[in-house]
Amino acid sequence: MALVLAGGRGSRLMELTDARAKPAVFFGGKTRIIDFALSNALNSGIPRIGVATQYKAHSLIRHLQHGWSFFRPERNESFDILPASQRVSEHSWYVGTADAVYQNLDIIESYAPKYILILAGDHVYKQDYGVMLEEHCDSGASVTVGCVEVPRSEASGFGVMHVDAEDRILHFLEKPADPPSMPGNPDVALASMGIYVFETAFLADILREDAADPNSSHDFGKDIVPKLVNDGNARAHHLSKSGLRSGPHSEPYWRDVGTLDAFFNANIDLTTTVPDLDLFDREWPIWTYSEMTAPAKFVHDEDGRRGEAVSSLVSGDCIVSGASLRSSLLFTGVRVNSYSAIENAVLMPRVKVGRSVRLTNVIVDSRVEIPAGLVVGEDPDEDARRFRRTENGICLITEKMIAALRD
Repeated sequence: MALVLAGGRGSRLMELTDARAKPAVFFGGKTRIIDFALSNALNSGIPRIGVATQYKAHSLIRHLQHGWSFFRPERNESFDILPASQRVSEHSWYVGTADAVYQNLDIIESYAPKYILILAGDHVYKQDYGVMLEEHCDSGASVTVGCVEVPRSEASGFGVMHVDAEDRILHFLEKPADPPSMPGNPDVALASMGIYVFETAFLADILREDAADPNSSHDFGKDIVPKLVNDGNARAHHLSKSGLRSGPHSEPYWRDVGTLDAFFNANIDLTTTVPDLDLFDREWPIWTYSEMTAPAKFVHDEDGRRGEAVSSLVSGDCIVSGASLRSSLLFTGVRVNSYSAIENAVLMPRVKVGRSVRLTNVIVDSRVEIPAGLVVGEDPDEDARRFRRTENGICLITEKMIAALRD
């Protein structure tokens, strides 16, 4: 069984997560971030999946109901949405990642899975969990932790580990201010992917013990994994062993899209000729809710008013009317009107762009209506005054920000 922890807000995405949890944020033109962990589980042959939700979960739950309701009990399949619902105590929501699993132990144990895979629901990657499960079984480890190499400068947002030659975890630090580097590579750290494999009965015992500890924060990274590391039987599984590659010479793709810059870059990367993340791979599809829509449409063919797109991804029900797109990604139902120029832009579902608009290096939240003549991405000071602008010059535009321009 796989249990996806999808309750986090993702505050570093700023206003993008004001109304939705990070796993529910749109990504890649058609999907949401959580679809990658769920698709990995399904494609890996795991027939039972649960999703624990908490922060502003309506958008996420609606997506799961629409897009992931095809599991059939008669085929020994199950898909459970598990909102925080004070099941253990009238005063206790999910207080940590381990507690989110503990509060659902009765549901997990009712399916009697021999092994359970705990997944983070907020990363973008492709991985065959079957390889990791097999390694866990063969090693006899109490826990196997999925890990990936990341720049040391970015590692303070992850659990960081030190391993021996046999991948036994010797030390595990949760989100250290000064992350330790890998031996012989001072600029790289070995980071936890938030993926854990346990034998279910063993995990149940550990979680019940942890729940009874008043000094625990009831978190896998802070409490459960460090304890098992100290016991000497925790193992690391490298993404390089089970991650899918887009080509024979590429590295497995994995991204934490937890900041506006990282989110923007990961989306725009998809518009390159051969992106590192292959969304066209029919052998490892990313499942999601797919609306019934008309094809994308490009109209007008006049000088200065030509509907065209270069190095861009355009989803269904989009109409590009006499406007130009370059290195941009349009989600379902976007409208771009005449004489507008869009470059390096991520336009989420149902965005409407008025006439004579110029947008460069922007993320536009869903259903935002960009007024005619607006220019973003050319005057840093003006952009920062009106919108959320990162140090790297990426602007997030939301409906509230546009409404403030009208006042």
